[in-house]
Amino acid sequence: MTADPIAANSASAHAGADADATNLSYREVTDSRGRVYRMGETDRDILGHSRKLMVYLPWIAMMAISVFEYAYGSAEDTLSHAHGWTQSNTFWILSVWVFFQAGIAFPAGWLREKGILTARQAMYIGAGMCVVGFLALSHLSNVLLAILGFGVVGGIGSGLVYATCINMVGKWFPERRGAKTGFVNGGFAYGSLPFIFIFNYAFDTANYHRVLDLIGCYVMIVVLSCAFFFKDPPKNWWPADIDPLTHAGKGKSSAGLAKNPPAVKQYTPKEAIRSGVLPLMWITLVMTAGVSIFGISFQVDFAKEVGFGPLVAASSMGIMAVINGIGRAVVGWLSDLWGRKLTLVFVIVVLGLAQFGVIWAGDVRNEWLFLFFAFLSGFGGGAFYPMFAALTPDYFGENYNATNYGLVYSGKLISGLFGGGLGSMVVAAWGYNGAYALAGGISMVAAAIALLLRQPGRTREATRTPQPQPAG
Repeated sequence: MTADPIAANSASAHAGADADATNLSYREVTDSRGRVYRMGETDRDILGHSRKLMVYLPWIAMMAISVFEYAYGSAEDTLSHAHGWTQSNTFWILSVWVFFQAGIAFPAGWLREKGILTARQAMYIGAGMCVVGFLALSHLSNVLLAILGFGVVGGIGSGLVYATCINMVGKWFPERRGAKTGFVNGGFAYGSLPFIFIFNYAFDTANYHRVLDLIGCYVMIVVLSCAFFFKDPPKNWWPADIDPLTHAGKGKSSAGLAKNPPAVKQYTPKEAIRSGVLPLMWITLVMTAGVSIFGISFQVDFAKEVGFGPLVAASSMGIMAVINGIGRAVVGWLSDLWGRKLTLVFVIVVLGLAQFGVIWAGDVRNEWLFLFFAFLSGFGGGAFYPMFAALTPDYFGENYNATNYGLVYSGKLISGLFGGGLGSMVVAAWGYNGAYALAGGISMVAAAIALLLRQPGRTREATRTPQPQPAG
């Protein structure tokens, strides 16, 4: 593909209408299905530096907010004693947090794609709301006020940061998003590791105010620092060194595109819903995330229930967090080789088997076996998130990814209800064994549904005929 002077002239006409456009010349080419690719500008032309920074900064911000979800379970006992809360109170606080953390993804995506809210502004707002969440958890003993402060305000704040970081990396790496998205998403789990041990060993009713206040300030400072450099690429942007029509270019990118071809068009949210694929993805995520949240919420308590010591309980949660995060990066890389759908089904099956394994380990009172299945549960319980984050633009394109992924990810708000709050009711009624068995069965049903996923508009692998043309 050679530079087209007509297309370059067309680019200048588009520049005024595109808020993200630069003054640099570019060309827009279409493939045989009519999808447009904007080429010519490098990442350094737009950002002033390598796009790799748009991987590392979201990753750091994700590690900072991970303390909300993955370390909360380790702090529950101290919070209950300090504020006089019941176990059900603490679970519902987390459930409300999950509801709003997931629920804000769609409206935030809509605001970003309408140009009302920039990525940087979303991060700034999220950072301020995150610190409010921890201050509420620290100083408000009234459970309803704590739910409002930590669950609602903190949930919205961390959700803004989460959704912005995930969408950012997907936009900057459209040709190799599996590994990059998995790497960034992994920070949301293993970033909590230091806090899991702090909450288990250095967190009590004498110092909980100071610890929670400092953690809230830490989250705010890290997110604000990363946000300063955030910037979205122009719509339809594609890296200049990769041919989107023939996949010619760097070896890794070419291999990834062959297994996960670009979406056939840029689907609006309404078109994505009408395709029938987005609702299937939503249902699969609801079920899988519910099992994951159940494991996060109850693993430490189950370990103590069967008689394992505090070290095993804390270590099991630490292992879950680390493997949860590393697993996200590994399956992201693996999906570039295997394909996203196959990798997603594999991950969900592993998550389901791990639930039955935890029951077995508890029955035989084997600590090492318990840690092994905590390892598997951590792997499966996080690795499916980057698969959905990568599948969404693979299926529906990048231009509406913030809203489309927001719709898919909104399934987690339903998951938070039955994974945490309703999960505690199932434990009370059926015991831990019955609850874990139900979770394993739900995972297997979710894996079966995931087998039905397909890329809209591509019923068979079509031969692509290179047709570089000005889009205008």
